[in-house]
Amino acid sequence: MGVFNADNQFCAFLRGVNVKGTNMKMAEVCSVFKRAGMQNVSSVLASGNILFSSERRAQELKQTLEKAMSDHFSYEAYLFVKSRQEIETIFREIPFETDSRYHIYGFVGVDGVAKMLMSEFDKSKKALGEAAQLVDCNFYWKVPKGNTLDSEFGKILGIKNLKSSFTSRNINTFEKVLKKM
Repeated sequence: MGVFNADNQFCAFLRGVNVKGTNMKMAEVCSVFKRAGMQNVSSVLASGNILFSSERRAQELKQTLEKAMSDHFSYEAYLFVKSRQEIETIFREIPFETDSRYHIYGFVGVDGVAKMLMSEFDKSKKALGEAAQLVDCNFYWKVPKGNTLDSEFGKILGIKNLKSSFTSRNINTFEKVLKKM
């Protein structure tokens, strides 16, 4: 057993969990992570946020866990592994003020995806009040509640060939993840 400390704490953000027919129980997902050698495994919400610790590097963890999930659930799994420090940065750097009329999302994904998302946002037609911002290498999106899936940018997010590149979470989810780490 590895030493449990902040340097080896991670969260895996799974893409497309419990949407469009990809249904899975978080307890079962946690057992897949444990069988793949992860320690201190738990979940936050039912949307595929799995906390764990490991001595291995994030890129190695991503490959190991995607294979384990794909094999167990018989689907093409995509997940993005972030350290506690990376999640703290994502949450700390949110560029938008909280406003009950809007959802604010942070994105996690492969290197360079934030710039691609900003480029796509810049080209899309905006809803009133919709905004996006790049802060260092993190992408944030603010959209009026009720318009997430209707917005032109929201539709871009569902494009099949982008599935392996990123996933998003409401900023409230990042806060819940951090409180549990």
